[in-house]
Amino acid sequence: MKRNQFLSAALSLGALPFITLSTSGCQTQRTETGFKVKNGEARLYGHITLKGVNHNVMDLKVSGKDTNGGMTIFQQISISKGMGTPLHVHHYQDEVFYVIEGSYRFQVGKEYFSLVKGEHIFLPKAVPHAWTQVSDTGKMNVLFQPAGKMEEFFLTMAGLDHEPDKAEIENIFADCEMSVVGPPLTIN
Repeated sequence: MKRNQFLSAALSLGALPFITLSTSGCQTQRTETGFKVKNGEARLYGHITLKGVNHNVMDLKVSGKDTNGGMTIFQQISISKGMGTPLHVHHYQDEVFYVIEGSYRFQVGKEYFSLVKGEHIFLPKAVPHAWTQVSDTGKMNVLFQPAGKMEEFFLTMAGLDHEPDKAEIENIFADCEMSVVGPPLTIN
């Protein structure tokens, strides 16, 4: 095989996993029309009130079902000052937060960031991160790309009939393709 043919074949095969990943997963439908989700409303599931890591309310704005697993977007209404996620890793999703109201503290790797209204933060997959709410109340949009099992995660946390302990939280994270790798952030 000539060098150019070999390189062409190798590059074609190298793209195959990405093509497969972009269309695989449990999502079997894709929305073919645009839609609007009003302020204060959720596209599916109604208001999802979390337990465990915080008691915030999640409103699903764009479902992984809408995007064939490409992304999901939630709006988080933050009512749990001083509570946030444990330090954790998303193995497959990049994450973007946009602060609509309030203030938050984030850890991404070994760096710390303070965010206020109008600011974004990007959290790359496979990098440990955590956040906590600094203000009394707040609101953020949260985008996950790809969607992965994030809807399942939030529905599981909200569906508990008790406050989960650390071990149960770690198991739920693991079931949803994340790993807890450290404690939650505190307000300093």
